[in-house]
Amino acid sequence: MTDDKKKLIFIVCIGLALGLFLKLFVVDILHVSGRSMLPAIKDGDTLVVNKLAYGLIRPYGEKLLLQWAKPQEDDIVIFLYNNKIVVKRCIATGGQTLAYSDDSVYTLHVGDKDIPLTESQWQNLRNIEAVPSGYILAVGDNYEESVDSRTYGFVSERNILGKVICR
Repeated sequence: MTDDKKKLIFIVCIGLALGLFLKLFVVDILHVSGRSMLPAIKDGDTLVVNKLAYGLIRPYGEKLLLQWAKPQEDDIVIFLYNNKIVVKRCIATGGQTLAYSDDSVYTLHVGDKDIPLTESQWQNLRNIEAVPSGYILAVGDNYEESVDSRTYGFVSERNILGKVICR
């Protein structure tokens, strides 16, 4: 084998290793399937996700190995739910107060946002006064079609795999 071929093979191997490293730890490109984040994110949109936004994730896992930042209100985050990557908006962070109304429509009040609830969601959440420390309330922008924290509960910050940086 000639030196030129050896160099080419070496460069290709380094490129593949670098690409794999970037995909596993730094940045990911995802295609959206679903309508839960309408109108901000549409079905079929492509998202660029910063996997280092909150910490170092375990490759092929669903937890952070090391955390150095926490999600903020209005961040669009990705995490695993039922072995699928989901995209939701962080509505509230640990310690943030939750208020409810049950007049003619069930509603969750978080800061200046009013989020509609079904009766079963209201029953599940109504006694919780604040988001637990280390967790977020993650909700899809399309309230009617989103399955989110209103149904399955709060999301651990350690399970957040990244932050959407471009859509």
